Amino acid sequence: MKRAILIVLDGVGIGELPDAAKYNDEGSNTLVNTAKALGGLSLPNMGKMGLSNIEEIPGTPKEDNPIAFYGKMAEASPGKDSTTGHWEIVGLILDRPFPVYPNGFPKEVIEVFEKAIGRKVIGNKPASGTEIIKELGEYHMKTGYPIVYTSADSVFQIAAHEEVIPVEELYRMCEIARNILQGEHAVARVIARPFAGSPGNFYRTPRRKDFSLPPFKATLLDYLKENNYDVIGVGKIEDLFAGRGLTLSLHQDNNSEGIKNIFEAWNKLREGLIFVNLVDFDMLYGHRNDPEGMGKALKDFDDALPDIMKLLSDFDLLIITADHGNDPTTPSTDHSREYVPLLIYSPNFKRTFPLGIRSTFSDLGKTLADFFNVKNDLHGESFLSTIEEGWK
Repeated sequence: MKRAILIVLDGVGIGELPDAAKYNDEGSNTLVNTAKALGGLSLPNMGKMGLSNIEEIPGTPKEDNPIAFYGKMAEASPGKDSTTGHWEIVGLILDRPFPVYPNGFPKEVIEVFEKAIGRKVIGNKPASGTEIIKELGEYHMKTGYPIVYTSADSVFQIAAHEEVIPVEELYRMCEIARNILQGEHAVARVIARPFAGSPGNFYRTPRRKDFSLPPFKATLLDYLKENNYDVIGVGKIEDLFAGRGLTLSLHQDNNSEGIKNIFEAWNKLREGLIFVNLVDFDMLYGHRNDPEGMGKALKDFDDALPDIMKLLSDFDLLIITADHGNDPTTPSTDHSREYVPLLIYSPNFKRTFPLGIRSTFSDLGKTLADFFNVKNDLHGESFLSTIEEGWK
């Protein structure tokens, strides 16, 4: 029986990539800079796995005999968004980045969208989701015009008050936008952002919904599902893959619920992969330049690790990585172009080795495809033979 848990700590990078200057991300290092800002960050369980053997984290000492394989991965695809990162992890490398709109969406997109929904839109600029509803929420309520905005990511977001535009109508608008946003304007995600409350007290409701581009070819998830393995997505995995390649999805509102979902998923797993995204590091702390929050979230995850590790039998795998950086200590509130950590643990490892610097995240997807013994057409170079040395 083959089982693996793959956990993506969203936004938890470990140092700038060689091309970081192209993205204005020089000096970014989410883990190290967060630890420095806090005067040290104690992550003893990831430390035992070899986290500080990748790059030393102040407050987390190097481990002489790490219990996991450790290394870091470079992103081969252009870009630094969640869709690009997750797709590359499961074996797809993009030739060009998803489009972004630092000046808002062009006239030809907005006019077609307005005509299709029968309403004008307001906003049409990059903005924080909470700030733009503060700014335009009252006007939206008076006019019924939906708020369109974007971010540094490749996203077309539509915010609407639930009492002005019912959620199902908002979803319909997003489906219309998804159909329009193809070709050169094929953004990674269209996102419904419903909110409620009154002027001065608006708040986003939990009925967010993502309308994603499907992957352009088969991923690790598809190959596993086709070979009758369970593939359980936890968190926003379903959204990032437009539901493709999954046998079950579990959603959550925060990391704490996401960690609980790992245990629920394990109870449902027959044989196959649990693919987890924990988004709070990115959404709540990286984007808001909150190193204290980032540090606490990392400690909370580290505290939960022993119980997750206890789930595993001798030849199961636990993998911890990330999809990009989001350094909360830099002036930018955007994602950062960084290496991502790679920790691979199994309770029956008798020895472990450094995995070095992998040239693409896809090396991980290729390795997992070999672990599950599925024929595939994925990018990347498998290092399963190295991992298997740990069991000998």
